[in-house]
Amino acid sequence: MSAELARPEQGVDLPLPQDRFLNREESWLKFNQRVLELAEDPSLPLLERVRFLAIFASNLDEFFRVRVAGLKRRMATGLLLRTKSGMKPREELARIAALADDLAQRHSTQFHERILPQLAEEGIEIVRWEELDRDERTELRKLFRERIRPVLTPLAVDPSHPFPYISGLSLNLAVLVRNPATSHTVFARVKVPSLLPRFVAAAKERFVPLEDVIAAHLSQLFKGMDIVQHHVFRVTRNEDLDVDEDVTENLMQALERELLRRRFGPPVRLEVEDTITPEVLDLLVDELGVAPHEIYKLPGPLDLTGLHAIADLDRGELSYRPYVPSETIHADDDIFTVLRERDVLVHHPYDSFATSVQRFIEQAAADPSVLAIKQTLYRTSGESPIVDALIDAAEAGKQVVVVVEIKARFDEHANISWARKLERAGCHVVYGMVGLKTHCKLALVVRQESSGELRSYCHIGTGNYNPKTARLYEDFGVLTADPLVGEDVTDLFIHLTGYSNHSAYRRLLVAPHSLREGILARIQREINQQKAGRSARIRIKTNSCVDEQIIDALYRASRAGVQVDLWVRGICTLRPGIPDLSENIRVRSVLGRFLEHSRIYEFGVGRRAEIWIGSADLMRRNLDRRVEALVKVTDQNHRDYLSDLFDLAMADTTSTWWLDSDGEWVRHNQGPGGERYLNVHSHLIGTRRWRTIDDD
Repeated sequence: MSAELARPEQGVDLPLPQDRFLNREESWLKFNQRVLELAEDPSLPLLERVRFLAIFASNLDEFFRVRVAGLKRRMATGLLLRTKSGMKPREELARIAALADDLAQRHSTQFHERILPQLAEEGIEIVRWEELDRDERTELRKLFRERIRPVLTPLAVDPSHPFPYISGLSLNLAVLVRNPATSHTVFARVKVPSLLPRFVAAAKERFVPLEDVIAAHLSQLFKGMDIVQHHVFRVTRNEDLDVDEDVTENLMQALERELLRRRFGPPVRLEVEDTITPEVLDLLVDELGVAPHEIYKLPGPLDLTGLHAIADLDRGELSYRPYVPSETIHADDDIFTVLRERDVLVHHPYDSFATSVQRFIEQAAADPSVLAIKQTLYRTSGESPIVDALIDAAEAGKQVVVVVEIKARFDEHANISWARKLERAGCHVVYGMVGLKTHCKLALVVRQESSGELRSYCHIGTGNYNPKTARLYEDFGVLTADPLVGEDVTDLFIHLTGYSNHSAYRRLLVAPHSLREGILARIQREINQQKAGRSARIRIKTNSCVDEQIIDALYRASRAGVQVDLWVRGICTLRPGIPDLSENIRVRSVLGRFLEHSRIYEFGVGRRAEIWIGSADLMRRNLDRRVEALVKVTDQNHRDYLSDLFDLAMADTTSTWWLDSDGEWVRHNQGPGGERYLNVHSHLIGTRRWRTIDDD
């Protein structure tokens, strides 16, 4: 850093520019563009590129279901104020529609022109009906008759049959049929069943889209009629929930009613195959009420989220090499004995979730000395060993308290089901606090030791208690018997389940009470350090960075000469690298085999540095409208590991994306001579063979 940049007084008191924030929705689309770039990367295994195509498609679905739907809702309610990036909602909708269309076309081109031919070279084919041979068609006719036709419900539109409701994200056939006796033509809709495979096996590793099989047999659904034309279409609807907790007596019942209403949300996108005729498209537009910028014409097949099934094919040579997670606690060791001796830091998926966090809950459920288990559940898996262990504990007579967040987006049905199952088993189920989502990841075990004293054992994590996603999501967790942490977590659970205004914690920062203020105070402390001529640094790893107040504080830190490093997976509205504003801020992104999900906050340099991990992103909802928790990491080995991880991610020779001041993410994955830069995920898998976090 130059002496000029290091002068703390330079520009510190200047007003911050109005255009200092990037557009949030565009930043999200740029994130999905980075996912698409992985699908375009020829150095990755072929089936993994197929999976990234599927991830891109499902990501884009969620973007329309939530973010675009939110903009339309603001327009409908008259909230037309400009966004922080300076655009009105209508301008923003038009802008992101164009960007989304460009990405969707690029996604389709990658699938058709590159991935499909490369799959065919490996003996894996996705073909259309007309490309099938006679024997394949014969087998599929039998399949249609026995497995597909019985679950189809063709719906015709005529004066006595109104246009049918088209559910969100369903795949549909728009069919025009003509009565040969009267020459009368009617429109009909056939829904493609979502419970059947998206791509039907016509032969070994040879697949055809399900809608092609249905289209080839339309004459069996409309017997005696002429099939004039048929086209595939798909509708995306507003699926964000709106439950007013302040006037709702029973949140569970209100949420169930809202889930039913979700099916009837207004459309926000209409996808059609580019071969559709103007006649049918006009009919769909009129009946669905979509605007011109909400129409997306793409080469078929539509809905490539189904490519996950192709990516799951058992072709190991076309996939990432398997690995075995390390065990941070030896299988022969008693977890409670280990935690009385030292804290344990786990880094999933490199460290096994099953033998650490899951085992912690299971051992607590089976241990007769354990009196109580308290846990938060935000998302969990379909067959959850965590839930099963909590049920076993309750049935064994232990006090079990579970704070279930039933408003976890798109997991509401599953969480309602788990909540009722836990209640039936005798667990005390709490649905969080009015007006706040409970997003913190906490588990508390109260155990009576042989001496008769009660000791608290805790887990504080950055990710959900979900064994399935723990194999794919990168997350951290601290397992500890530290008395101060135990008291803090106990106080927080009392706050969640009872009636308390407690906000004074020693080893935790908790939203919405102390987290924002705690982060701002630590940013200011680094500014003061820099002004005093001492070393200062801020490094943050987060999924999203959009909170204006925090970003402005980071700008002030940069102006004071503090080096700020941000490691952001998804959305970032901070503009780095602007002279006299953010020239000391670097923003990097890591995407790849695992989904970067952990949140780490480091303030300071060397042994003076404070490091925190937890559940909170830098978003207003996380800091002000959710219950979040960060825990201070005190073990020096753990602090060194986390600090080294920042060094790794921010190194110029590590494969990352770099954000520039215009909002563009530029990939840096190879050197000037073509040498490949270090891959974070592969590197961490490799190091697990030789050391654990707690090694000296």
